[in-house]
Amino acid sequence: MRFTQVDGRTPCVIGVARHTWHPRSDVTAPEPLEMWQAIALEAAKDAMSKRDPLKRVDDLSVVHCQSWQYDDPAERLAQRLGLAEGERSVSILAGSSPQRMLNAAAERMLSGESRVALVVGGEALATTARMRRDGESPKWSSPHPNPTAFPLDFDEWFLPTELAHGVIPAWLTFALLEQARLAAQRTDFATYRNRLGHILARCCAVAAENPHAWFRDRHTADEIITPSVSNRMVAQPYTKRMTAFMDVDMAAGVLLATHDEADALGVPHERRVYLRGWAFARDATHVGGRADLGRSVAIEAAATSALRAAGVTIDDIAVLDLYSCFSAALGFATDALGIGCDDIRPLTCTGGLPYHGGPSSNYMSHSIGRVVDELRNRPGEFGLVNGIGMHMTKHVVACYSTTPGPSCMPDYAAIQEDVDREQPDREIVASPSGRAQVVAATVLYARDSTPSGLVAVCELPGGQRAYARSTDSGVLEEMSDGRWIGRTVELKAGPGNINLLGIPSGYDPGSGRRESRELQ
Repeated sequence: MRFTQVDGRTPCVIGVARHTWHPRSDVTAPEPLEMWQAIALEAAKDAMSKRDPLKRVDDLSVVHCQSWQYDDPAERLAQRLGLAEGERSVSILAGSSPQRMLNAAAERMLSGESRVALVVGGEALATTARMRRDGESPKWSSPHPNPTAFPLDFDEWFLPTELAHGVIPAWLTFALLEQARLAAQRTDFATYRNRLGHILARCCAVAAENPHAWFRDRHTADEIITPSVSNRMVAQPYTKRMTAFMDVDMAAGVLLATHDEADALGVPHERRVYLRGWAFARDATHVGGRADLGRSVAIEAAATSALRAAGVTIDDIAVLDLYSCFSAALGFATDALGIGCDDIRPLTCTGGLPYHGGPSSNYMSHSIGRVVDELRNRPGEFGLVNGIGMHMTKHVVACYSTTPGPSCMPDYAAIQEDVDREQPDREIVASPSGRAQVVAATVLYARDSTPSGLVAVCELPGGQRAYARSTDSGVLEEMSDGRWIGRTVELKAGPGNINLLGIPSGYDPGSGRRESRELQ
């Protein structure tokens, strides 16, 4: 292959590294800063270059760390590695962060502002969880003088009515989206849930073969979707084995360089994997505000743009790693990409966030590294990764290949305009009353797998949306299989600005007439 026609500013991955401090090993995980340093050194070795690429890094990005808040994480790492002056950045809390940081670094390379970039992240969440159980706390270096209780702007991400109704944790919001997708699929609950089990069992099998995965036990589809003592219900339709697992000790990093700089460093051509296309788009910030809760227009737009930039279609992609914090994330991505249930390609090459483990915001560093390794063994083929931030809100998609090609910056504004035009946000009303239609609902469960409550998104006659809650045991049982999506309910004001969901008078679900009930 001739490389003489390649634009010298074209970005390519030259080194990747991943490490897991397994719970059954005798090695204790170090603090995150030491993890990042070790991973950076390993990524530099992975480049197999004639010169040390770390000495040329002028662009350093550190993925947000949830395990420990440092005073200046990027600068602390730069000092440890002896990096030259240059760009320094730290991401916010978001699963899309690693790829978005690589995108930004690639764009700086194309603009001539950067030559070699390092993106690194790591979490010691298993260690901190163990310390909490033992009544201890970390004594790690360079603590932030004023650590925040939670690294999110709640005013930006949550409406007062969402806080009142508890529409906060991801396992709840993704369960709502999963139930909306179920309704859109026009299939029965049992068939849909069995399908999820088989999809996740395939992911679990990949993790079993991945030495970096946190969980390497194989589970059948039935073992994944069936509640048990070791697999409690979380929120319908999710059991514990169907949800991302964050409490892991893991680190990963990626070294990106321009094509010319890779030449100057003496990086062998077979070690290079080119970033061929990338894009980013957002769905509505608030789950209830999405016109269609069973679909992601933003993933569709970002994927279309990234594939077009790479000059390929989804049929040309040989290696996939789709974000899998919950099966809804996989389903929305396969819908957007046009990947059918009969597609033989694995949807993940790590095992996914429930089985490989999802180290807070840094999972994509692991998935990108795994895709890079796969493509190095499959020259000329293409890989695709995607990542999700917040409640199926932020979507990044990127295509990679060992074959270089033209690289161009995406028109983010135009992509987002297309998304907003196709699916404008719905207004969310805080305290409505009267009849409404359920567009998504999920039953929540206590730790003993007994139903503890219900949260629903309802549509009002004028098209606005509202959240509602219930704790009535009879209705929880009726609504647990998704039959209520599309049905009419009655909303009434409750304490603390909570909308209480009730059954309209005379409702007959097929097993006898019921009187109106307020569900509290």
